[in-house]
Amino acid sequence: MKLFPSNSSILLIALTSLSPSVALAHTGVGNTEGVMHGFLHPLSGIDHILAMVAVGMFAAHLGGRAIWLVPLSFLTMMTIGGAVGMAGIPIPFVEIGIGLSVVVLGAAVALGLSLPLAAAMTLVGVFAVFHGHAHGAEMPETASGLGYAADFIVATALLHAVGIAAGVLIAQLHGRIGTRVRRLAGGAAAVAGLGILAGWF
Repeated sequence: MKLFPSNSSILLIALTSLSPSVALAHTGVGNTEGVMHGFLHPLSGIDHILAMVAVGMFAAHLGGRAIWLVPLSFLTMMTIGGAVGMAGIPIPFVEIGIGLSVVVLGAAVALGLSLPLAAAMTLVGVFAVFHGHAHGAEMPETASGLGYAADFIVATALLHAVGIAAGVLIAQLHGRIGTRVRRLAGGAAAVAGLGILAGWF
């Protein structure tokens, strides 16, 4: 029995996840109204998509318990950040924190950074607060807080799963090819993060 999907299935999942929009999903930007707005919010910004996928790839690189504890740490802290945002409590430098998360997590993937589990969980958890706050602050007044949060948690978990699958697939590539692909993917994300911080996206 195959533990992971085929290469073509992974590619299809990744393309589907990246296709919704390239607009930023920052606080006060974009439209979150309509059916499943909580689910669509993490998918509506390239900054969120890149960071979520990078978390999964980073977790896959670390391996072992990190493959699920690192994403779980992100989801937990994102939920807390989301609750803060829903409550209307401001957090400074949210957009900068989101942009930095793309740079740092992309660089971690590119460099093959190996951190102790607790440090990796802390790293992603700090950035998760910013992403969660952005999601929570965008919640429409007519939406159910619990349902909205559940939706963006599920969407984020799916993006983590795409990143994990991509990380596992890359690790299975032979010799230097896998290393080059990982460096290229992480480096591209980090550069995109710099572009986000510079306001190019």
